[in-house]
Amino acid sequence: MTELSNDTIGFIGVAALLVLVLIGVRVYIAASIVGLVGLVAMIGWDAGAGMIGTIPHSKSVTYTLSVLPMFILIGYLAFHAGITQSLFDASRKWLGWMPGGLAVASVMATAGFAAVSGASTATAAVFSRVAIPEMLAAGYSKRLAAGVVAAGGTLATLIPPSAILVIYAIIVEESVGQLLLAGFIPGIVSALIYVGIILIWAKVDPTVGPAIKGYTWNDRIKSVPGTFPVIAVVVIIFSAMYLGWATPTEAGALGAFVVFLMALAKGMRWPALRESLLDTAKLTVMIFSLIWGVLIFVRFLGFAGLPEHFTNFIVSLPFEPWVVMVCILLAYAVLGMFMDAIGMLLLTLPVVYPAVMALGYDSIWFGIIVVKMAEVCLVTPPIGLNCFVVSAVRPDIPISSVFRGVGPFVVADFITVAVFMIWPELITWLPQTLLN
Repeated sequence: MTELSNDTIGFIGVAALLVLVLIGVRVYIAASIVGLVGLVAMIGWDAGAGMIGTIPHSKSVTYTLSVLPMFILIGYLAFHAGITQSLFDASRKWLGWMPGGLAVASVMATAGFAAVSGASTATAAVFSRVAIPEMLAAGYSKRLAAGVVAAGGTLATLIPPSAILVIYAIIVEESVGQLLLAGFIPGIVSALIYVGIILIWAKVDPTVGPAIKGYTWNDRIKSVPGTFPVIAVVVIIFSAMYLGWATPTEAGALGAFVVFLMALAKGMRWPALRESLLDTAKLTVMIFSLIWGVLIFVRFLGFAGLPEHFTNFIVSLPFEPWVVMVCILLAYAVLGMFMDAIGMLLLTLPVVYPAVMALGYDSIWFGIIVVKMAEVCLVTPPIGLNCFVVSAVRPDIPISSVFRGVGPFVVADFITVAVFMIWPELITWLPQTLLN
């Protein structure tokens, strides 16, 4: 019987993983099983199992990973501190006069909440309760109300603190601080492009989102103090990383402590704190499990030599680097229809990242671009996790209406990616000033 080469075993392993994921096996389980079987097939049971046995511990004790539970905890505490309602009230009073003003307010409020929460689905769930009832009561269409909340939730993947940016940094061994800083400007640009889409939509069809008037300047000024908690957390995290007086983990811990004090001042008691801690622990364990499983699979890919083969193939293509990059991003758009964002990045980056670096692109720039593409998969069918979250919180809005509502915002995401490809300085300027 002919012995299979490592290349062949590698390709079989990739195919097996895709099949397992498509039939519904959890990504971390599928990746772990394929990685274990593949390594055993190439180097034997003792060496393969021994190597895999060290991964959970060796990767869990990495200091960089400790930033994840801190950022996640900030988001859950912020919810119980009532920051979301205050943000939306202020945005509504300042921006409601625009065409589609409540939808615009929702985008800016979700962007503000994203600055204290790294969880996209949590942002979508919270504003489904806060913003959608207000929009429907004001006569907004269900499509716009649901679509803007689902799409606005994706801003949490870019605006720090972002769990996905931290995961990207861990996978490619890039600076967490520089990546988080790089997400600020792209996050703001993304929010502004969403606002532009809403203004155009409401201008073309005024019935989908009428302007809201009647607020005085006194009302607006009184709403400003409610935004101070978000401003405080943003200043702490941004200044800590930009000025270098704290690591991202320390900045996250400080932010969590500030939000914790605010939550206590707002009346949070033990049941709510307990729920916040439990939700943080559950989400952290889920992410760590994904990282462990995929790192086992990555070790298998390394022994099979597939990343090197893929890099050589990409570099040898007779096209300009930007054409190849567009094709890679389109592949992410398709893959994101069938996988969650974190799993997609964990599985693809070990192979795609070396090829992208060989094309001459910047690591920080590619991190923001690929995370932006991960945003798209949060609102595109059939997975579209944010859309299902919105529909679950609001059963009166069918999932089909939510997907139709996010359509214009998906277009906005592709426009945003094009802007970042044409002007990469929007991404690289801020982290480069940190180095200089």
